[in-house]
Amino acid sequence: MHARAVAATTAAVLGTVALLGTVALLLPVHDARAGIALRPSVIAHRGASAYAPENTLAAVDEAAALGIGWVENDVQRTKDGELVVIHDDSLRRTTDVEEVFPGRAPWKVRDFTAAEIARLDAGSWFGSAYAGTRVPTLAEYLDRVEHHHQKLLLEVKNPELYPGIEQQTLKLLSNEGWLDRRHLTNRLIVQSFSADSLRTVHELKPAVRTGLLGTPAVADLPRFAAFADLVNPSFASLSPAYVTTVHTLTGPHGTPVKVFAWTVDDAATARAAAGYHVDGVITNKPDVVRRALYRY
Repeated sequence: MHARAVAATTAAVLGTVALLGTVALLLPVHDARAGIALRPSVIAHRGASAYAPENTLAAVDEAAALGIGWVENDVQRTKDGELVVIHDDSLRRTTDVEEVFPGRAPWKVRDFTAAEIARLDAGSWFGSAYAGTRVPTLAEYLDRVEHHHQKLLLEVKNPELYPGIEQQTLKLLSNEGWLDRRHLTNRLIVQSFSADSLRTVHELKPAVRTGLLGTPAVADLPRFAAFADLVNPSFASLSPAYVTTVHTLTGPHGTPVKVFAWTVDDAATARAAAGYHVDGVITNKPDVVRRALYRY
């Protein structure tokens, strides 16, 4: 290679490194495609759920294809004790359960075995291209997230319906290799609307980072910070002052409590959330949010 070409290439590389270093400083979670640290993080809600059926492996795959490093999901339990990934406590909205099991209303997740749920089509409601998509078990979901080297925001859904689900979920996470130092440091957060459930997770496995969903009263925030590393509210309920107040608190791992806001699906709201200095934006359209915040 000619000396001039070498010099030009070297300058370009150094310029890129300097630019990425500047971006990393300005913008604490890696984006899968860019390989740089972004703040706020962009989290694909139930996977990339605007583009594939929510909480399915297809939605995880779509998020990965878009280069999104974080996915969020919901876990519940079947009649025979299997942990499955689905949002509603009923199978009705996102599967064909009414057709397959017409006499079993109200079609609650907890009233069906894992084998019965495995028969259901969880994709046709979204679009014919997804016909035959299944409700994944949590183990299957974890394997797919791991395959894509993504990070997981896992919601314990309706814990009052499933006594002991916290311990069971942690056991499965351990069995799947998700409670080692690498995952605990920056690849896993367990969240819930239930403060009691979250406290249980923290007591059972203090090393796990936890997030309390909702917008607790400011006066209550200090006691939640004893076991919650994040407070994750609806963006509609937020103000810059509230985010600032949360950030003044120290969580159970000795770092400032963070804020992930949901559900933000348009550019203007994404920029507003970033202006509030939230640490993460949970979205059905992660590509739209990322483009609004980072222009790629």
